[in-house]
Amino acid sequence: MYYCPYQNQFRNPDPAPEAHSFYRLLHASPEAPAVDVYINGSLAAPGLKYAHFTSYFRAPAGSYDVKVYPAGKKDKPVIEAVLQLAPGTIYTVAAIGNLNNLSLMPISEPPQPQARNHASIRFIHLSPNTPAVDITLPDGKVLFSNVRYKDVTDYISVPQGHYTVQARAAGTDKVVLIVPNIHLLPNKIFSIYAIGKLNGKPPLQVLIPLDGSTYLR
Repeated sequence: MYYCPYQNQFRNPDPAPEAHSFYRLLHASPEAPAVDVYINGSLAAPGLKYAHFTSYFRAPAGSYDVKVYPAGKKDKPVIEAVLQLAPGTIYTVAAIGNLNNLSLMPISEPPQPQARNHASIRFIHLSPNTPAVDITLPDGKVLFSNVRYKDVTDYISVPQGHYTVQARAAGTDKVVLIVPNIHLLPNKIFSIYAIGKLNGKPPLQVLIPLDGSTYLR
């Protein structure tokens, strides 16, 4: 399964966007219920469900206190963290891990040079029980190799088009996930997030959103 929200839109009326940062939130903890996310004491993301992203928030650069609670509760946070935002940066901030080991993982989304009729893609391993994987095409061509939990690969440039990709146990031909019909549009930047559990529930899957660096300025 995969999720590909191409329709993210964002307007930035600020005349000096370099003084600001942008971030969105991702619920990637497979055991956790929906959560409420508070930023500096204010409710920023009510009822954020597993495998869902928020829209991007624009915020002045600086330090932010983040507390995550089970949805509808506010007595004991399951995550407490400080988020540092540098000027002009873009992040996806993911809640990851199992219930006994939850944490917040900021993932930078830097701009990428674009070749004509190509897209930029990378792979982000957020499945806590899945071992290292190679991401390949069906013919065995390796796109990303030996990607471990919490690893974020570099971007690569690929021709636009429709792709089927496989996740294989690193260094083997054993396929643990097949993702068909990924449509990579030209001059776009994508991250492929692996979430869920290998041979468990919720199952291993990928999310394929546009990176904010494609359209945020």
